Amino acid sequence: MTTIALVTLLGCAAWAVTAGLLTVRYCQLRGTSINPLLLGIGMLRCLGRYRELTVAETGHVGVLFYHFIIAINAALIAAIVLLLVKIM
Repeated sequence: MTTIALVTLLGCAAWAVTAGLLTVRYCQLRGTSINPLLLGIGMLRCLGRYRELTVAETGHVGVLFYHFIIAINAALIAAIVLLLVKIM
């Protein structure tokens, strides 16, 4: 059970980072500047900016927003399961 939770956690974390970096790239192409040293904080800022940009351009929120939200929540759930397995 521990191995499954750990693999799920790492996979979801990689998925969230990939989606986050793609949102940063999308925002950079549309004029938002990001400091490379503060990329983690900038990723969260770009997520909101990505949502605004895609709603303005297409009328609905872009898919990368949902990819990030689902992946980060799945990683959180996997981390909680991993902690519960380690405690018990």
